[in-house]
Amino acid sequence: MFHRLLLAAAFLLSTSAVYAHGTGQHVLGTVTAIDASHIEVKTPKGATVSVNVTKDTRFKEKNKPKSTDMPAVGDRVVIEATKDNKVLTATEVHFSAGKRAAPAPTGGEAPAPPAAQ
Repeated sequence: MFHRLLLAAAFLLSTSAVYAHGTGQHVLGTVTAIDASHIEVKTPKGATVSVNVTKDTRFKEKNKPKSTDMPAVGDRVVIEATKDNKVLTATEVHFSAGKRAAPAPTGGEAPAPPAAQ
């Protein structure tokens, strides 16, 4: 009797874990390109993944929960997406600002090298 109870408990716990995650997929990485219809993300393994964006896609910036901004190239993202016929469509995009390069100098003379002592 105890074994049946233990087996039933194991089945109940395992099925709830399977359904808790849902059918979505996650894409993690750095934005390499973005426009109104898609986001391209470079994953930590070096692959580039394209994810479609729709009017229903929600964007959530770290430390600015009410922001409606979209990520920019160089930002780190975690995208929750659904897959239909091998096409990923974002439902939610969580992002935080990545390290942005300093703007290039806008002309003028280069600084003089330090004087020798």
